[in-house]
Amino acid sequence: MNLAGQNLWFSQAELIERGQNPQIVDAADIPSEQLDRLTRPRAAIAGLDMAQPQIMGILNATPDSFSDGGLHNSVEAALTAAVNMVAHGASILDIGGESTRPGADFVPEDEEIARTRPLIHAIRAEIDALISIDTRKVGVAKAAHAAGAGLINDVSGFTFDPQLAPFCAQIGTPVCVMHMQGDPATMQDDPQYDDVLLDVYDFLEGQIAHLEGLGLSRELIVVDPGIGFGKNTDHNLTLLRNLSLFHGLGCPILLGVSRKGIIGQVGKEPRKDARAPGSIAVALAGLSQGVQIVRVHDVAETAQALRLWAAVR
Repeated sequence: MNLAGQNLWFSQAELIERGQNPQIVDAADIPSEQLDRLTRPRAAIAGLDMAQPQIMGILNATPDSFSDGGLHNSVEAALTAAVNMVAHGASILDIGGESTRPGADFVPEDEEIARTRPLIHAIRAEIDALISIDTRKVGVAKAAHAAGAGLINDVSGFTFDPQLAPFCAQIGTPVCVMHMQGDPATMQDDPQYDDVLLDVYDFLEGQIAHLEGLGLSRELIVVDPGIGFGKNTDHNLTLLRNLSLFHGLGCPILLGVSRKGIIGQVGKEPRKDARAPGSIAVALAGLSQGVQIVRVHDVAETAQALRLWAAVR
């Protein structure tokens, strides 16, 4: 069987149920609705082919993001970075105006708009790439959409602002639903799960159903398991080993692990800006499980690795 319309194939699958040992089943024995979700080619997201890996470049207009905070505070610096990312292989630019690193403080809506709207205007005037707004607030999303953003990426999975999901459904824009336990200020304070894999899956499935109930098509929804957002190292590794499970949701999968704490911990690299090798290794591992979008800081290096990975395959 073909996995999500990609050049990946499977003949068996692992059946996972709470309180039960995993079972291996033949693809022919998978219920038809679930098999359809696993095999159906994903619809293009804002014109981007989900049968091909896509690179999302991270561009934070913040003073305090964990890795690149303060580097793109001016529109000129951020626009230069955006041009370079697209030139080196990014098809999506993810613009953020509020840091979501562990322990980060809340940013008022008007300040977040002031950081992101001018940058989106400038990018839209110069670059033909999909712009994503990384926000959990409806006012920021509205301003970004009006300025030219074509994807709403909510790290809270549409749980923070009750008006954001209805707005996205009203305008019919693509969205990314991420899982986060807690909020950035507290999410790493001893996170706990009954079963991290199934807890994250069930949350994403519930939020997809919520968005569909508002009228947003599943074909416009991307899912992100939220590596590093309210998870310890064991939680993160469990999710990374089992990313293929999330194809059962019938949506493209976004993997964002670039330069995060798990890269430093497992890779033994305390310097955030020196974590490109580990970040690329995990990105390629995700792509091997059929992840469609990788969210990265080091676009040129990731694109080079991806080209070699694809050529060897």
